[in-house]
Amino acid sequence: MRLSETFFYTLREDAKDEESASGNLLVKSGMFKKIGNGIYMKMPLGQKVVENVKNIVRKHMNEAGAQEVTMPLLLPIEAFEKSGRYSAFGPSIFQLRDRYNRPYVLGPTHEEFFVLAAMMKAKSYKDFPYTLYQIGNKYRDEIRPRLGLIRTREFTMKDAYSFDVDQEASDISYQKQYEAYHRICKEVGLNYVVVKADTGVMGGLLSEEFQAITDVGEDILVLCDQCDYASNIEVSKCEEVEQTEKEEKKQIEKVHTPSAGTIEQVSEFLQEKPEKFVKTLIYKADDKFYACLVPGDREINEVKLTKLLGAGQEVTLAEEADVERITKAKVGFAGPVGISIPVIMDKSVAQMQNFIVGANETDYHYKNVNVEDFIVELVADIKNIREGDVCPHCHKGHVYFKKGIEVGNTFKLGTKYSDSLGLNYSDENNELKPVVMGCYGIGIERMIAAVVEQNHDEKGIIWPMNIAPYKVAIVLINPKDEKQKEVAEQLYKQLNDLGIDTLLDDRNERPGVKFNDMDLIGIPVRITVGKKVEQNQVEIKKRTEEQSKDVDIQEIANWAHSIR
Repeated sequence: MRLSETFFYTLREDAKDEESASGNLLVKSGMFKKIGNGIYMKMPLGQKVVENVKNIVRKHMNEAGAQEVTMPLLLPIEAFEKSGRYSAFGPSIFQLRDRYNRPYVLGPTHEEFFVLAAMMKAKSYKDFPYTLYQIGNKYRDEIRPRLGLIRTREFTMKDAYSFDVDQEASDISYQKQYEAYHRICKEVGLNYVVVKADTGVMGGLLSEEFQAITDVGEDILVLCDQCDYASNIEVSKCEEVEQTEKEEKKQIEKVHTPSAGTIEQVSEFLQEKPEKFVKTLIYKADDKFYACLVPGDREINEVKLTKLLGAGQEVTLAEEADVERITKAKVGFAGPVGISIPVIMDKSVAQMQNFIVGANETDYHYKNVNVEDFIVELVADIKNIREGDVCPHCHKGHVYFKKGIEVGNTFKLGTKYSDSLGLNYSDENNELKPVVMGCYGIGIERMIAAVVEQNHDEKGIIWPMNIAPYKVAIVLINPKDEKQKEVAEQLYKQLNDLGIDTLLDDRNERPGVKFNDMDLIGIPVRITVGKKVEQNQVEIKKRTEEQSKDVDIQEIANWAHSIR
């Protein structure tokens, strides 16, 4: 690509309203252009990066035995209704109607339609196994698109689906995809970990996330300083450390706590530490209300609570009016003693003695409360793990947190979609059995954003060689100098003939502008063709290094073999 003859631009100032480094740099470098909230154009350089990542993904999918298909983006709504996922998606689906008033959606995901495809070869147990995949657009009406390309309304996803006769065979297919994902992440150049995660709206038996470790990730990753434990905080279990010192239980006592409706206010008023308190938070799940108890210095994990209750939808904190109706008090004074709704207690509260709770009466609390002072319906792990807690896996180490960007996920779906949509086969005894499925997704633009988050400096992007839009940039200092121009053209042809994707910056711009642009767009290697051509030399500088070196022009071909 000769820059003097192509569509190329960069921005001199930081991009407006981009809150992440990757979002800013991908827009500033002219690779993507934002046209709406969570909607981006792929410009020529950005398109090349996207295609490079797609090709890596496609290579490893094919090597793992998957076959590529293309699914439509305009999908009849009936399939989502039949699988039971239409209500689960809620307002995140883009919906429309055709001229005959028939309802459609823009595809948020394609499980149901891969099932329809699989039905074309799912008669006998002899038809299995097989894995299908596509690389295409997805659409989700995010409440708050954010962090540039990390959370958008339109995005490119590789989604694959394996089909097997039983769970044992499905586990083998799952392992093939799991290993392929490791190879993809390594070839793309990511620093990543794999964590256990919530299956969410996908459902199924297991979810594992491939998380790129960054400072701006949306997910909190829980890691152990002694073992290889790794989990998303949403599903990380809490290891309870048994208390060795037990207090002598005291008599429950109601105390006046005027205008003290928060843990901090009551703690200061009663001169007690927050860990002496038990918080009572009222949640709504499928039109039922629950009083949920955790220690005063901990937070409730809503994913754990949702799974515990088996709620059809996510649980939500009750509205203020509902809290006041249930407790007959202002918000901030709820407690388990005498409350009229079921009580769910975190396991750690069971070990506490003489704690403080709200009295279900405005401006009053109970102190010296013990578990036998109220009725408990469920005791479970419903709190968030915290940094420094004992590792729930090895029980020796302590956990610490990192932020991550989910770039890929793998699911063991079991027979969730086969059962609801009727994907069956006949076994050796001619009995009808449901097909067992796995699901595997990679967000292409999200993976690109994660790479940029991990590989940039104050000058711009630092692309790993495998996905850079061009591997080498030749900067022609003086396009009017015939000798420089001849050498630049010679090297440009030579490198491209060797299969090294090379661009030639032959623009009539100052050298500083060219150098800055090449650093901004992150080309791994820069060859500067300037006055040193008179000594038969050019200057080579790697984007990851500060110093450049002079190389004889005749040696460029030999040098180039090291970067192919």
